[in-house]
Amino acid sequence: MKANRRQFIGGAGALAAAGTLAAPAIAQAKPRVVVIGGGPGGATVAKYVARDAGGAIHVTLIEPLKEFVTCFHSNLYLGDFRPYDSITHGYSGLAKHGITLVHEAAALINPNTKTVRLTSGATLPFDRLVVAPGIDIKFDSVPGYSEKASEIMPHAWKPGPQTQLLKKQLDALDDGATIVMVAPPNPYRCPPGPYERVSMMAHVLKKKGHTKSKIIIIDPKANFSKQGLFSEGWEKHYPGMVEWQDPKMHGGLKEVDPSTMTVKTGLADYKAQLVNVIPAQMAGKIARDAGLANESGFCAIKPESMQSAKDPNIYVLGDASIAGDMPKSAFSANSQAKVAAMMIRGELAKSQTFPARYSNTCWSLIETDDTVKVGGRYEPKDGKIAAVETFVSKTGEDAELRKQNQAENMGWYQGISADIFS
Repeated sequence: MKANRRQFIGGAGALAAAGTLAAPAIAQAKPRVVVIGGGPGGATVAKYVARDAGGAIHVTLIEPLKEFVTCFHSNLYLGDFRPYDSITHGYSGLAKHGITLVHEAAALINPNTKTVRLTSGATLPFDRLVVAPGIDIKFDSVPGYSEKASEIMPHAWKPGPQTQLLKKQLDALDDGATIVMVAPPNPYRCPPGPYERVSMMAHVLKKKGHTKSKIIIIDPKANFSKQGLFSEGWEKHYPGMVEWQDPKMHGGLKEVDPSTMTVKTGLADYKAQLVNVIPAQMAGKIARDAGLANESGFCAIKPESMQSAKDPNIYVLGDASIAGDMPKSAFSANSQAKVAAMMIRGELAKSQTFPARYSNTCWSLIETDDTVKVGGRYEPKDGKIAAVETFVSKTGEDAELRKQNQAENMGWYQGISADIFS
């Protein structure tokens, strides 16, 4: 065991995992669930399996980060509506549910041996595996863009240092600056997110007294989520500041050039002081390497359970999954995790299960106390997760209703954060 001990030295969570492996007489008497990824999907499913199984299932959560910065509400940090530490969460609250935390990355999934190999070389056996790795960025989907270029033209679609870099760049702009956002193609994390971000950028510029600055959106899509609501809000709060261009207008994105801070399209070349490039996305690498993703780059699932379409012992949650009509959002991932947790407990602890039901709401802040929302309820139907009821804010709504939406938005964040991390 000396080699194993050396491999695990350096992290309390990893040591805890080593302890699990070293005590097979106790640990292996219980079914083992291993969860990869500590975001809204992974952390939620780990909590609900461990808590509601009453100690009958051993749960291990693999997450290299010791603090999780939420992508949801990171736009509100950008717009000065939230401090950075308010979107940063630790994992200590999960330990009270008996979850073993391993702060290390998963390197390889072996479905045949039902094991996960960690970057240290140690392996964790599982009876059921939950894969919730979020997204990876397709840097080469935008000509001229790269991971290195993102240090100059941030994507900030993975939270943390990228979010802080974008905030720093935004706050440094002088009046008369040009911001160019390259919006992503479908499917991507948080459909209204880029346009809420534009709203928050415009809010910061307006608050600083900018009258000549401009935000140009180069979009590969012909339309986008809540388009009428955002367009109305931009015209009302930031007249003349935001310009959205669809492919017919810009004639196609040709290239971004970080060395000259230029975005080249079929219509024009834009020299900018801030460029926010949000490329195409795909499921996290660990899911793709395990063969769970299809040609789309995302992972097909069984809508009745969130099980992988390729392996009944593996569940895929959140942004990495192909969830039919459900958008890629924190609310969706949290909802999917609760269905998966119920099904896993049913399989391993013989507890009662019920037909899968899913829900989602996405709030978008356009300006102070002007928040719009979209959402729905979803059920398995015709081989996919299908919307059975939807709702969306309407243009021209009363200001008091929009203010109530924002109160809901802030309350939801507080509630879901507690649901995930405590």
